[in-house]
Amino acid sequence: MRDHIHGPVDPPGRLRGLGIDEFRLHGGFWGGLQARNSAATLQHCLEWMERLGWIANFDRVAEGATAGPRPGWQFSDSEVYKLMEALAWEHGRTGAAWADETLASLTERVAAAQDDDGYVNTCYGHAGQADRYSDLSAGHELYCTGHLLQAAVARVRTAGEDKLVEVARRAADHVCREFGEDGRDGICGHPEIEVGLAELGRALNEPRYTEQARLFLERRGRGTLKPIALLDASYFQDDMPIREADAWRGHAVRALYLAAGAIDVAVDTDDADLLAAVERQWTRSVERRTYLTGGMGSRHQDEGFGEDWELPPDRAYCETCAGIASVMVSWRLYLATGDVRYADLMERTFYNVIAASPSEDGRAFFYANPLQQRSAAADVRPDEVNPRAEGGVRAPWFDVSCCPTNLARTLASWQAYAAAVDGDAVSLLQYASGDLTVRLDSGDLTLRIDTAYPHEGAVRIEVVAAPEGPAELRLRVPHWAEGAAIADATGRREAAPGWAEARGPLHVGATIELHLPVEPRFTWPDERIDAVRGCVAVERGPLVLCAESIDLPWPLESLRVDATHPPRTEGDGAVLQATAMPPAPEGGPLPYRSTRSVGEPITPAPVRLIPYHRWAQRGSTAMRVFLPTM
Repeated sequence: MRDHIHGPVDPPGRLRGLGIDEFRLHGGFWGGLQARNSAATLQHCLEWMERLGWIANFDRVAEGATAGPRPGWQFSDSEVYKLMEALAWEHGRTGAAWADETLASLTERVAAAQDDDGYVNTCYGHAGQADRYSDLSAGHELYCTGHLLQAAVARVRTAGEDKLVEVARRAADHVCREFGEDGRDGICGHPEIEVGLAELGRALNEPRYTEQARLFLERRGRGTLKPIALLDASYFQDDMPIREADAWRGHAVRALYLAAGAIDVAVDTDDADLLAAVERQWTRSVERRTYLTGGMGSRHQDEGFGEDWELPPDRAYCETCAGIASVMVSWRLYLATGDVRYADLMERTFYNVIAASPSEDGRAFFYANPLQQRSAAADVRPDEVNPRAEGGVRAPWFDVSCCPTNLARTLASWQAYAAAVDGDAVSLLQYASGDLTVRLDSGDLTLRIDTAYPHEGAVRIEVVAAPEGPAELRLRVPHWAEGAAIADATGRREAAPGWAEARGPLHVGATIELHLPVEPRFTWPDERIDAVRGCVAVERGPLVLCAESIDLPWPLESLRVDATHPPRTEGDGAVLQATAMPPAPEGGPLPYRSTRSVGEPITPAPVRLIPYHRWAQRGSTAMRVFLPTM
């Protein structure tokens, strides 16, 4: 077996994620999503950006034709770069010629727009445009460059150095000259350059890039960015140094991209204090500022985190990009610490935020992912750019369309997060059917994994090829999986949440089976979450379930759950015993009364719940995750 193709995150040290070519998915939940991404989403993104002129912006710069109007927001270059990253992973994963050819074509157009000193941007610095770096708060120039660097990381790790990598290297060198110790003392309003520089530094073995990322991190938190109207410096995470913060605040995607870059720098420079700061922020933010789905961001006004326990379900923003950024952070923390709780949150976010975004045909997407939709949506334009991020119907494209391309690059590289390797040990973190082949210190190990997870709890692993020396295998048991069991050559035994280690030699033909309890269960919110006090949710394995009005005999707002009857399995969802409370009679100038008016409950009836990731796939509908109890 040749050396593996490294994945999106490749820190120094023994613990590593999978290479893009080390796990071949065979259908199933994630194999299906990945195939849909390949067959539909990548081309969909390309067509929309060509249609809107976002890619042609590079042609205009190359031709010196920038004096006229420029289509797209100032950060539209980044969407092209995220698509290029997705194409690089797709080609590395499948060898698809169309992905390679499309990437090569886009690279030529980007390269033609690059200035002699390495600067590349289609919104600033050319005839008829504002000067370079004249608006660090909102210009997104460094943000766009960061995504270019991440595209180059995908390319160098899947195909080696080529023209795209050279474009990125020149762009990174320009950033180091412009913003180094002797250059501009500035930062970008939207973090991303930090994680791009750090990972490109790893890929090209160039410590100057890591040092520049460190400089950007240390400069943040001094209030140097120009505030946006009605928002303060916390929006940019520029209100306090990253080492001093106890929780994530402000714009969720910005906060999480910054945290990801901080972890990279902390690991590469052995900065234990910086790593501990991000771990501290993760802990409090997950315990107090994260939704049941794993979604992050409870405020629409700044697409950001609220205060502790501020988690309204109907106003949950939970941007798809924030879910992806959460995975980026948790994955880096897992590789840095080996702590299983980070992989647990990744699973929750994968199934209930990332998988919820794309439509069944891969050509429409959720931007925001609320946990309650009060009424069926009717304002999504099926064949046009949609100006609003929120809404109860997946939209084909957005005015700010960061989520489709972010989703594309994540699904194209999903298998990289499924397991980790440490010397002679393999840890399975996310469960999907496929063939896993890794090179251990003792030799090559091939596992065939067969599972219908998350709809069924059995995960069967067969050893197809084994190294001559010792090898270890451990399986993640999710924190919710009380009553799990593992069976191997030594028999069947209970597997507590955390890690279940396979016993006995991993010889060819050996089988290991993990049994996870995926029966539906009630989940109660912390009493300090005012917005859902008196409510209950239902989960089934890693899936959060929801009720849709299309399945109810009564209006959704009148639903009351009888929590004395546990939910039971039905299909990939559950059935609850519930009733309806008729609304109080209307009257009066305000929706309040001097006495509590409660009518007689309607005859109980079974109510169907479906996985949250499937809501609105059957059309626009009201929906809620947390259900009031009787």
